[in-house]
Amino acid sequence: MKLIKSILAAACVLAAGSAAAVNPVPGTAASQPLLLKNATVHSVVVAPTVQDVLIQDGKIAAVGVNLSAPANAQVQDLTGKNLYPGLIALINQLGLIEVEAVRATRDDRETTATNPDLRAEVAFNADSAVIPTIRSNGFSHSLIYPSGALITGRSALMQLDGWNWQDALVQSSVGLHVNWPRMGIQTGWWVRDSVEQQQKRQAEQLAQLQDYFTAAHAYYLAEKAGLNRGRDSRWHAMLSFFEQQLPLFVHADDPRQMRQAMLLAQQYGVKLVIVGGRDSWRIADELAANQVAVIYTAPYGLPTRGDEAYDQAFSAPGVLKRAGVKFALSLDGFWDTRNLVFAAGHVTRYGLDPAAALRALTLDAAEIAGVADRLGSIEVGKSASLVVSNGDIFDYRGHQVEQMWIDGRTVNLDNKHKQLHRRYQQRYQQQGQLSAQP
Repeated sequence: MKLIKSILAAACVLAAGSAAAVNPVPGTAASQPLLLKNATVHSVVVAPTVQDVLIQDGKIAAVGVNLSAPANAQVQDLTGKNLYPGLIALINQLGLIEVEAVRATRDDRETTATNPDLRAEVAFNADSAVIPTIRSNGFSHSLIYPSGALITGRSALMQLDGWNWQDALVQSSVGLHVNWPRMGIQTGWWVRDSVEQQQKRQAEQLAQLQDYFTAAHAYYLAEKAGLNRGRDSRWHAMLSFFEQQLPLFVHADDPRQMRQAMLLAQQYGVKLVIVGGRDSWRIADELAANQVAVIYTAPYGLPTRGDEAYDQAFSAPGVLKRAGVKFALSLDGFWDTRNLVFAAGHVTRYGLDPAAALRALTLDAAEIAGVADRLGSIEVGKSASLVVSNGDIFDYRGHQVEQMWIDGRTVNLDNKHKQLHRRYQQRYQQQGQLSAQP
């Protein structure tokens, strides 16, 4: 028995050591103010300029030139380096999926079609080995959402240096997510259903979605009148939606889907955000007129029609910007979120100016998530969630993230990729030394 206990204890120690080797320990609150001097500050609200930034009690205490450091402050010179707000990655399932092919590591969806009471944050794995790889590219926050059939649940904004989901949670119930029924008809050789069958199924799904909202609204009216004799957790979770406190995030690409979603949002008087928006450029003026925001998830997309230009997906953000649509950029996934920063740089070559690209990953993203009063820009009073890059953070050649703070806490930017690189670099060096021996 003692031997078994010893083996189990050794296994626990090895497992703990392995976990610690993968994920750095979250940062601790700073014990003294920090003055960052002479950085090129990309505040988002004004043009980049060389300034100082004072961090105190987890917040930005001052921004300006030649700031005086408090008596007990730590001072760091960032001459020649770029200081950005921590980047915000909207719409992904970071921390909900670890390995796509292993079902036991996936907590991204429920099997039923209607789950408005589902909260994504409770399934968030703060120990995911994927998170540090995203963080290393400049992302301090992530908006995670549950996938599913129709009404999929509620998204949550998480900071990416937490011990657990409670520690990482920044904002719960950011939006109610709906997968809008498909409107297009598939005609490829692989499609088994006829056109009529597809149209019938689409009509049934749309009617089902409308019935869900009708039933939920009836529950809301009965609740207000004190007539409910029981609690339906699904419809009770939608009370805040009908009170116009919970935005509607509709996953849609087709203009017909987006127009139908706008009608639903107008019916209940709620804020609408389109997620995906592959064809949002086609109705950009309508979206702007209805004050509909877009989380555009196809910055690396290919043309979807034979008559579209090769760069149509790349130029769509510029079209949205010129039409006056508030938008953010996203790559809807989890591990590939780290490439979002380069996607933002990519679209600046196709009609979107760099300042707008930065806003799409910072202040505009924060506004869509409802946290612009706390995040998204370098301004006094906001969270000291900042990132330092030795070059242009959007340029894959010059991008070099060196430091990060989340709420003023220093973040360890090590990750599994870097660990593997160091490991096999040592192996390569050892092999070189052996081959050099006589």
